[in-house]
Amino acid sequence: MTISNRLVDASKKLELWMQQQALPLWSTRGINPNNGSVFERLLADGQPDLSANNRTRVQARQIYVFSVAAQQGWFKQGLPVIADIVNYLDNSARLEQHQAGYAHLLSNKGKILDDKLDAYDFAFFILACAYRYQAFGDLHALHQLNQLLALVDLEFKKDPGGWMEGNYASNKRRQNPHMHLFEAFIACYKATREGKWLARAGEIFTLFETVFYDGKNQVILEYFHHNWQPFSQAQGQVVEPGHMFEWIWLLREYHALTGTPVSQYCDALYQKALSFGREPGSGLIFDEIGQHGETLSATKRCWPVTECIKASLAQAKAGDKQAEVLAAEAIELLFEFYLSKNVTGSYIDQLDANNRPMAEHAPASTLYHIMCATVEAVNYCRQH
Repeated sequence: MTISNRLVDASKKLELWMQQQALPLWSTRGINPNNGSVFERLLADGQPDLSANNRTRVQARQIYVFSVAAQQGWFKQGLPVIADIVNYLDNSARLEQHQAGYAHLLSNKGKILDDKLDAYDFAFFILACAYRYQAFGDLHALHQLNQLLALVDLEFKKDPGGWMEGNYASNKRRQNPHMHLFEAFIACYKATREGKWLARAGEIFTLFETVFYDGKNQVILEYFHHNWQPFSQAQGQVVEPGHMFEWIWLLREYHALTGTPVSQYCDALYQKALSFGREPGSGLIFDEIGQHGETLSATKRCWPVTECIKASLAQAKAGDKQAEVLAAEAIELLFEFYLSKNVTGSYIDQLDANNRPMAEHAPASTLYHIMCATVEAVNYCRQH
């Protein structure tokens, strides 16, 4: 199959930005020299926000970023940087009563502010360990994976199916932690080839088919009662086009490993997200729409664009040649609207309804999304 020159050019530009601009910034100014942790965000001038507290899942996301970068040959000093982050988490965020996992939130001084165990956090702890093992053969990370899975099942597993929000009371259940657990379990299977990880992913695929996917409206539902009955729109049931794109990529990954038919979901979600999730004219992705396509929030974060890149490449792999063009367009949107022209290697996280930056700081957590899209684009071009 002949690949689009536009996609090749856009992918190469993104690869160079990641390799020559983003990684040098986030592996130096983005790291606290006092303890090796990741700063939560950088300010408008590219300096770290010394006052911000540290979410432990952001530490895990950057471990993923640096592991993938090392795997790609973009970041040769990845191992010591990652070791310092892991050491920080083990020394500052570990809870005595648990063998694995970390508290939810630390102060900027490394003190525990919120000791809850959160399923969304744990998805990224698992993902980080999977990539540490895959990139470096880190046996400690493999040991941690098994401990994390045991704790997730012990603390969060719940009838009728799936996992709760965490080890704390919540008035809702969400698809989002499950989507990221699905991602993490797939990564664990790829790294270890142990069937238990694919079995856990299969549990979540069943939830996708029976709970998360609204076949009538061809959207992903976000919020549910404890019995998995969906919230009504009046109760706050919004649709996030970014998550629709993200599920397309994950479903195609799951199909590649299992042969499970997913095209009926992916094709419907892709067309719906493109039809209702994009702003006419700019092509940027709305943060929130209603179940019938009405715009609920005209703000536009960076990460849905990266998920559009990934979904488009997944659709192109499945035979939709036009999706290549849409992937290239989405990469171009990153450069036009989000990748900073003022601070080399930084980015803008969110635009307002008029496509102006809403905040000047750059959250470290966003780099995970950009890295994943970059690797998908680069690998697609290599393979085609």
